[in-house]
Amino acid sequence: MRELHVDDRGNARMVDVGGKAVQRRTAVAQAVIAMGDDAMEALAGGALAKGDALAVARIAALQAAKRTADLIPLCHPLALDHASAEVVLDERAGTATITVTVRMDGRTGVEMEALTAASVGALAIYDMVKGIEGPAPRIADVVLLEKTVGGEQRDRGAVDHPATRDEEA
Repeated sequence: MRELHVDDRGNARMVDVGGKAVQRRTAVAQAVIAMGDDAMEALAGGALAKGDALAVARIAALQAAKRTADLIPLCHPLALDHASAEVVLDERAGTATITVTVRMDGRTGVEMEALTAASVGALAIYDMVKGIEGPAPRIADVVLLEKTVGGEQRDRGAVDHPATRDEEA
């Protein structure tokens, strides 16, 4: 039986994972930030007043992965074995996509670390391009792409739900 994040009186609590087996756990998450042409040109050209946004986004994502338990109340503090962040620009679409992979051997999953890291990486880019004229940047499509436990895939990406679809599609 799956243990709940609430006790018998409905109070929030951290789940006891002490009895679970230690297994290799991996999660991959992604966030997309859309921006105007001027912001994309400055980002791609490394011409932002605040510096190298892509490097800052990667570092911010890695820091966020390590600090997730400080930000999300019911997450366990984890000793991560690996975290990586990659940012890919699509200048034509006006998007930056940050993809984060987190891995460890442990008793609980790392999907919250990957999702938090992708979100914070996107926020770092937002912060660095927000002052450029044009449409405001927009963070969208923060999704868990993959979750594996002991080599077995558990989640296969985001749910296709009407509330998550782009209205213009």
